[in-house]
Amino acid sequence: MAEETPEAAAQQAQPQAPNISVKAQLVRAMTFRNAGALQTPEGQPSVTVNIHVDATKRSETDFMVGLRIEASSKTDTQEFYEISLDYAGVFEVTNYEARMLEPLLLIECPRILFPFARRIIADVSRDGGYAPLMLDPVDFVALYRRELSRRSQQENGAAPAAASAPAMN
Repeated sequence: MAEETPEAAAQQAQPQAPNISVKAQLVRAMTFRNAGALQTPEGQPSVTVNIHVDATKRSETDFMVGLRIEASSKTDTQEFYEISLDYAGVFEVTNYEARMLEPLLLIECPRILFPFARRIIADVSRDGGYAPLMLDPVDFVALYRRELSRRSQQENGAAPAAASAPAMN
């Protein structure tokens, strides 16, 4: 019978660090509407971007995290393009505390996915005949806090603010 050393016992007593593994990344859906093909803009077009994050449980350790990005470019009188990208990843999450799961899925996982989705948006806008749409980095912590605030307002009976925010299913 093997004896357990104090070092081995101490290692077993320490909780293991949370681990996130990307099992898959995919485009769930994408549309590009090029309403202003070959038009010359009358003035500087404005670009509007909306981002929505969601997560669903697939198994005890696997979660599908979605990042939906919608962007449009237009002036007051002309519409140029609309892009909608629903990009997702399947993440295996182990050794986490239950209270940390939601922030992990709605902050860290989208942070991992965002550079890939950003590249797709840039490529599609460029391939549509426009300058590449280079999205600025996204503060997923702020998006998550906004969602928590929205939930709190909803629970207190206040009318929720209209905004894209994370959702956990």
